[in-house]
Amino acid sequence: MLFDGGSLARTRRRGDNAGMAGDDGRAQVQLDEDTLARRRRDLGEDHPDTLAAASNLAVSLRAVGGLPGTLTSFPGSLASSLHRGEQQAARELDEDTLVRRRRVLGEDHPDTLASASGLAISLRAVGERQAARELGEDTLARRRRVLGEDHPDTLASADNLAIGLFAFPEQHQAARELGEDTLDRRRRVLGEDHPDTLASADNLVMILGRVGEHRAARELAEDTLARRRRVLGEDHPDTLTSAFILASALFELGEYQAAKELNEDILARRRVLGEDHPDAGASAAFAIFLRTPRPLLKTLGWVSRRRRAG
Repeated sequence: MLFDGGSLARTRRRGDNAGMAGDDGRAQVQLDEDTLARRRRDLGEDHPDTLAAASNLAVSLRAVGGLPGTLTSFPGSLASSLHRGEQQAARELDEDTLVRRRRVLGEDHPDTLASASGLAISLRAVGERQAARELGEDTLARRRRVLGEDHPDTLASADNLAIGLFAFPEQHQAARELGEDTLDRRRRVLGEDHPDTLASADNLVMILGRVGEHRAARELAEDTLARRRRVLGEDHPDTLTSAFILASALFELGEYQAAKELNEDILARRRVLGEDHPDAGASAAFAIFLRTPRPLLKTLGWVSRRRRAG
């Protein structure tokens, strides 16, 4: 972590260690736990640098546990459930850090809002969707007022809220509109190929699929995967996430063979993630699902679309 003289230690942004898994992820958690323990001992519970260390540890715990809205969201969060302990630990740490930052720094301080954003993600990860939505809406409103519509942190809150909203059937259209607006703003502010822009594109693909826009979802997923491969390479964890999202979009269109072939390629590359990474586990679960006889797959796909239509 870098320090600027006596200024506040900056909190690691969400996603800075996204994709960490296995030994790397656990090593980062252990390092962050040690840093937090030392700062609590040397600086006290409420020192800004201590709270920055607590926030960093929560980010690492979420990375190991699997973030909602990535591969771990398929199906029934099977892989994610294996890491429930890390997600719950992140949630508890985020709650404590937010309370302390509100008291020490104030409601609208950027670091306080970073903690609120992290807690909203953790709440969604442990299934507390309504609480996550309410906190996400409040955080986005505060960031828009304090930082402006196009600030990267504001756009991160908007992206997170869009994913949170599509858990509520009555909010699907709102999720789509927010997702589209966020992607447009990130393309303009950050550029077409920026990692945050591509993350927004992946999220919008999932939202489009949820509202039945499967062809638009596929087109955006193909474009996003092509960009990830060009910018990050074939084996990067974010590239594999985009590949899985495209495989899911292909499945929704009934292109089961193409979905199967793409998912098999992901499985072959899962050595990059590690066998126990939540995303690798989700891809393995999808492979089992795709071995279901095709007539039954068609029926399951039809039932899934009927449920989403309400």
